[in-house]
Amino acid sequence: MNSKSALITGSCGLIGSEVTAHLARQGYRIFGIDNNERAVFFGPEGDTSWSLQRLSATIPGYTHFNTDIRDRASLLKLVAAIKPDVVVHTAAQPSHDRAASIPFDDFETNAVGTLNLLEAVRRACPESPFVHMSTSKVYGDLPNTIWMRERATRWEFDDPAYVQGIPETFSIDQSKHSLFGASKVAADIMVQEYGRYFGMPTCCLRGGCLTGPNHAGVELDGFLSYLIRCNIERREYKVFGYKGKQVRDNIHSEDVAAFILEFCRSPRCGEVYNIGGGRENSCSILEAFSMVEALTGMPQKYTYVDENRIGDHICYYSDLTKMKRHYPGWGITRSLSCIFSEIVESWQARLAHPVLRAAAG
Repeated sequence: MNSKSALITGSCGLIGSEVTAHLARQGYRIFGIDNNERAVFFGPEGDTSWSLQRLSATIPGYTHFNTDIRDRASLLKLVAAIKPDVVVHTAAQPSHDRAASIPFDDFETNAVGTLNLLEAVRRACPESPFVHMSTSKVYGDLPNTIWMRERATRWEFDDPAYVQGIPETFSIDQSKHSLFGASKVAADIMVQEYGRYFGMPTCCLRGGCLTGPNHAGVELDGFLSYLIRCNIERREYKVFGYKGKQVRDNIHSEDVAAFILEFCRSPRCGEVYNIGGGRENSCSILEAFSMVEALTGMPQKYTYVDENRIGDHICYYSDLTKMKRHYPGWGITRSLSCIFSEIVESWQARLAHPVLRAAAG
């Protein structure tokens, strides 16, 4: 066991809570920042107070701060007092649909909040690895310009250059991002710049569909978790355009946490990685319906809206080549079928338990 400390923003969210548990098992003392802003963004179903209760009950020495990352003075003071050995920044406004109606909140949370944290770390502990959860949305809708082939249940890339997915060299310029994507681009570039300009060990993880059994999926964020919940509760799921054949790669939150630990053990300055399930863990919405139906025995209720979300990807999966080359000890450990099974079991347990069901909204 070591005596290192880790500061994790968004500690009650999916990735934040998974990283919290993962680093705690490695002996890190955990300081979490989360003001449950997800409940403000998405209402009761986005509430993560149940996650805070879980962390407090299961992680020895977990210390929580109800700090808003937009509060620069408080964040500067907090980081200076802790001087963490590792910083993992997962706090964000995560929905590109929601961002259009709350542009100031979105930008101040995603871009300004990230700058606040970067500067706080530069002043207090610039040698500490800084991991930022970015997003595949920084590429805007440019992946939609890749030549594609339509299959019976999915779209897929039909260009040999992208057979393994989208690489980190793919352009982020001159495309439609959504306001969310733009605010995340600003944060992403700033994290890179603090690495390159100040020599800080920083990296951006441009996530595909990050998921897992602890995800509080809602309609505007957390596609797979929300889809599975809809099936179990017999809710109607809305499919927005592309014939339901739009493809995403899905990665278990534990695999994300494992990579973050690998980076912190051997950090680099100003790096960027596309982190997702890759081609093997990709599925379309139609394929997701079939997979969850096979597990629950219940047909998926859904309606089709013949208009895609603005800036939405037709097909996206991450090329993991660079990640595996830089960190050969890391790899995907949870298959797509395993991810589905875990999320189904989690929602069944939460919705069957009166207290957990109330927390889930």
